[in-house]
Amino acid sequence: METREDLKSIFPFLPLLLRSSSLFWPSQVVEALKALSRGPEHSRVDSGEVLFLAISDLRDSLGLSSERLAVSAAEGYAIFFDELLSRVESRRWFSKVLPSLASLLLRLPSLLETHYQNADNLLDGVKTGLRIIGPQQAGIVLLSQELIGALLTCSFFCLFPITNRGAKHLPAINLDHLFASVYTDYNQNQEHKIKCLIHYFERISTCMPVGCVSFERKVLFWKHVPSSVSYPNTVFWSKSAVPLCHFEVSHTGMIEDQLCQCLEVDFANKYVGGGALHRGCIQVFFSLHPGMKSLLAAKNLVHIHTWFSQTAF
Repeated sequence: METREDLKSIFPFLPLLLRSSSLFWPSQVVEALKALSRGPEHSRVDSGEVLFLAISDLRDSLGLSSERLAVSAAEGYAIFFDELLSRVESRRWFSKVLPSLASLLLRLPSLLETHYQNADNLLDGVKTGLRIIGPQQAGIVLLSQELIGALLTCSFFCLFPITNRGAKHLPAINLDHLFASVYTDYNQNQEHKIKCLIHYFERISTCMPVGCVSFERKVLFWKHVPSSVSYPNTVFWSKSAVPLCHFEVSHTGMIEDQLCQCLEVDFANKYVGGGALHRGCIQVFFSLHPGMKSLLAAKNLVHIHTWFSQTAF
């Protein structure tokens, strides 16, 4: 595991430890997650206020206490789970959903190990492992739905290290800013974005989806890159008169109501997911399909990059 270039590129941005070719949580984190997995009777986590204290303890155990979360994140978690959710919804969340998510996090090390063991054998030798895909670099990442759920659960618990993410041009991944926004500057858009995520966590805690999600970056190279493949340049594409295949464009209706055969195109932001984890509301696709936010390895795009995603195959 230690010699894998894909893992080495992404490992500084994961909350796990690596030793003797094994990924693992620190022992304090394991004990805390086991308590959470047994329900509020054991963990005493039965409110948004106490949940944030548990999140802070987990972060301390991972050595993340120096990486400050968003101001008012604690108040945001408390307001959402203790006021914006009904008492019935909140009770169900802490008794059913949260324990399931804790169990999923306990499986994250083994899910990642399995992912990397299979990553080079899924697409005829094409590398599909989770990694940083840099500028001018085409590639594909193939993640199981269960691994995506575990990665997004890390986001919910704000467990991803954020030091140097900006330097690597990586998008925001933890949910602290999103929760903080319902306290500092409440509006319904923010509340319902969180509810989309909460609904996703409820669904995977009840029935984990099967299949995989692929993220593929297509690149039109703007300068000569040694390769056995000859890529047309941007001038070629801009002046090409070759007819396109037949397709239909729908300019009415909402993105969530279109047929599953439709291609959904998002041009809203240079980051995959845009500002969906902050105050942005343009990239609605990423609230309707939270699994798309799991691409924590996607650097910001320039005009010659395109990301394609295909789900559940």
